[in-house]
Parts: sequence; C-alpha cells; structure tokens
Amino acid sequence: MSEFRRRASIGLGPGDTFTATRAFDAEQVEAFARMTCDYNPIHFDAHFARLKGFDGPICHGLLTGSLITLIGGQIAWLASRIELTFLRPVPIGETVECSLTVLSVTEQRFARAQARITNSRGEEVVRATLEGFLPSECERTRLAAMIAEGDPTNGLHGCSTFDET
Repeated sequence: MSEFRRRASIGLGPGDTFTATRAFDAEQVEAFARMTCDYNPIHFDAHFARLKGFDGPICHGLLTGSLITLIGGQIAWLASRIELTFLRPVPIGETVECSLTVLSVTEQRFARAQARITNSRGEEVVRATLEGFLPSECERTRLAAMIAEGDPTNGLHGCSTFDET
C-alpha cells in the first residue's frame, strides 16, 4: 500500500508534504518519447546535447515533471491547473526528488499546492504551482475501502523505481 494513499484516505490539509525520489533511465526516456512523439535530439544524441552545452542527453522536462503526477495520483488529486518552470536540465540516470506541499484547501476540497524537484546536488530543476481537488469525504471512504482490498488498482505495488516519504 502507498503511504501517500493511506494519508489521502484520512484527509489532507495545508502543510501536508509528500516527497518522491526516482531516476529515469534511457529506456524510460525512450518510452516517454514513444508516447509523446518528442524525439528532440537533445534527449538521444550526445553530440547534439554537447552542442547545446550539456554533458550528454537529458530527460524530457515533462518526464521529470511527471514526479508531480506520481504524487498527485497516489493522493487522488484531480488537477485543474499545473504551471511548470524548468530551471535546469536533468541528465539521464540522475536521481531527482520531488517535494509537494499542500498550501490551502477550501471546504469544497479545492486545493493549491507547490512542488519543487531537485537534483542530486540539491539544485532546483523544476518548480510548479498546482490547483485542483482533493478527495471528498465519500471519495476518502472509497480510498480506505480500496486500501482494505489491497489497493488493486494501484500500479505502484513493488515499483522499484519509486521511493516515497
């Protein structure tokens, strides 16, 4: 069971923070390119990447930013707006950490949050602001029931490329 999902089933509020860490390998970058058709050579050709001033191929910015949706999916966040700012490149294979903090929640469960993704040196690589809806009371009840059933729809069971805190 995801600890994030368990916390969401109880109810979230301002100050709740979630952190996920992972690295994207060349196979995942290729899979992302197949899904998005983004075959910018900066992601695949070392010579081209060096011409752009990088040491080698870099991850797609949206792939790196997907750490935000990893957390959002686990807490059943229904996003209505995400604003991403890409600050630094992420070399393929580098470990990045996303920290998402809930800033505010209305009675209708509309929430605002901020997220920061940092690299292995602690440098911010992506900054984001989010708006959307957190689970309502009846949705939290269903999450709790899903968890009691072993959380069968949660594909993160045994995912070795993801670490949550």
